[in-house]
Amino acid sequence: MSSAPNHGASSVPGTELSRKTSPVLSLTGQARTILGHVRVENLVAGLAGGVASTLALHPLDLVKIRFAVSDGLDLRPKYNGILHCMKSVWNQEGLRGLYQGVTPNIWGAGASWGLYFLFYNAIKGYIKEGRQSELSASQHLVSAAQAGILTLTLTNPIWVTKTRLVLQYGADRSSKQYKGMFDALLKIYRHEGVPGLYKGFVPGLFGTSHGALQFMAYEELKRDYNRYKNRPSDARLDSLEYITMAALSKIFAVATTYPYQVVRARLQDQHNSYSGVMDVIGRTWRNEGAAGFYKGIFPNIIRVTPACCITFVVYENVSAMLLR
Repeated sequence: MSSAPNHGASSVPGTELSRKTSPVLSLTGQARTILGHVRVENLVAGLAGGVASTLALHPLDLVKIRFAVSDGLDLRPKYNGILHCMKSVWNQEGLRGLYQGVTPNIWGAGASWGLYFLFYNAIKGYIKEGRQSELSASQHLVSAAQAGILTLTLTNPIWVTKTRLVLQYGADRSSKQYKGMFDALLKIYRHEGVPGLYKGFVPGLFGTSHGALQFMAYEELKRDYNRYKNRPSDARLDSLEYITMAALSKIFAVATTYPYQVVRARLQDQHNSYSGVMDVIGRTWRNEGAAGFYKGIFPNIIRVTPACCITFVVYENVSAMLLR
């Protein structure tokens, strides 16, 4: 009988201790649970898709960036359209010119897609753990947004170097400021410090909404299509079906979020100086109007839609092969 009071007395401090440590234990537990859903196969499949699409379509990415920063400065070449831009670069610099900045683009796209799929599937798996019901559109959106923020934090310096390399004009290699990706990284860090490597990070954070909207639309389209076909919602599709879902989701995301890419490219451009995001927005609006925020959208759609299709088809097939 005497044991009851002792048991009760000892349980109070134990409860208080658990209450005090619960936030830390909770965060640690969440981190371990999320890590339990990390699959290297998702990283490899995403990396393969990103590299394949970048190698195939980098020249269109170069055109998109050059149009995005075309703010009237005399030092910039003038282009009448996508084909004229590609022809001009080819005539001046050949194939090397069209693939200017491809090294950081491969690193950036490979790492970004690999990490994005890695984080996205881990976060999605964590949210879904113990649930019988499927994730909602908003949960797909949140998972993709969180994956995008983590990915951007790790890869932003690579995107800065790619933009700088793409915006080196002319055929004379000796007059170019940067000789390659690692030279650009070192020079940016030496002259501008860490802030230089993270230029465009804030609009890039807004840009995570692009990936979030794309993944949400992709997941919902796949699920609704499988329901329409009276198949399990997670049933595998064929390559043409994956291409269709990827294209529709990408066009939706681009049309919704493109202005942030213009703002980001202009912040990262070495030929102009802005004090911040609001300065870019204000000057672009005053000088070019609403159309200024959509410069380069057509070469971007032409580039990113097939790029997205290649990436997703390669990812789905490689991941299916690796996860067997």
